[in-house]
Amino acid sequence: MPGLHLLGLIAQFAPVAPESPNAEGIRDTWLFISIFVVAIFLLVESLLIAFIWRYRRQKRDRFEPGAEIHGAMNLELAWTAGPVLVLVLIAAFVFVELPGIKDVPEAAAGDEELEISVSGRQFYWQYEYPNGVIAVDRMRAPVGVPVRLKVTAPASDVVHSWWIPALGGKIDAVPGLTNETWFQAEREGVYSGQCAELCGLEHARMLATVEVVSREEFAAWLESGNEDLGAETWAGACAKCHALSGAGGIGPRIAGSPTLTDVEDLGTLVRHGRRTMPAVGAGWSDEQVRALATYLTENPPDGSES
Repeated sequence: MPGLHLLGLIAQFAPVAPESPNAEGIRDTWLFISIFVVAIFLLVESLLIAFIWRYRRQKRDRFEPGAEIHGAMNLELAWTAGPVLVLVLIAAFVFVELPGIKDVPEAAAGDEELEISVSGRQFYWQYEYPNGVIAVDRMRAPVGVPVRLKVTAPASDVVHSWWIPALGGKIDAVPGLTNETWFQAEREGVYSGQCAELCGLEHARMLATVEVVSREEFAAWLESGNEDLGAETWAGACAKCHALSGAGGIGPRIAGSPTLTDVEDLGTLVRHGRRTMPAVGAGWSDEQVRALATYLTENPPDGSES
């Protein structure tokens, strides 16, 4: 059915359904600007077709000049003032919406704003909570609570861009610089995104996920610590280059290496790198290194190619 196909194509160009007030502001701004874009496109194309038809050559000789057309002052004033008015309306709307997109709202009575540090690294996202809990690639957040994100990257890394479309706009993770953004998820669920800045060979695998849960569930998870830290670190920071099985890929085969279960050697490797391997774990805590070594001891990669 052509109508449904057309709607499907339009939906692919539209922003995803917003699940946070700031994302809703971005969607509303997109829709407001799109109204003018579509209207101007239709007007210009309609006039173009009308003029082509009205001033076609008809029976006039090929080299005979057409009738002279003189200027129209009112028309010229209109097509000068019209675009200016459109730009003023768009600018006014954007500046009205901008504070709601940029500024973190106040927490509801009895609640506190949650602050999470976001670090973009080749090729994973690392999140640190106020009590020291660390998560990799998968952020957990409570529903209905304003979440302030402090986004950066290690000085030795490159520029990344954190983006979960349903929860807001893009924000760059710049080495040595801290940028801020926020979201306030309005319902529980899992929201996906990825790095939006070309950051290297495995850029396409630098995915990000925000899991929004009830406040009670989040508080229990935060209190108990992230029991999946070792698995998350292996999948996010190591396996993207060496494969989950350790068979190798971008990086060499590491299955069976004694370094994987030696906390001291593993810590030195990930924090400082070795030969062509970058320092993927620069700044990692001892707890994160131990979690990775423990996971690999209990779940040694078998080196299979699958």
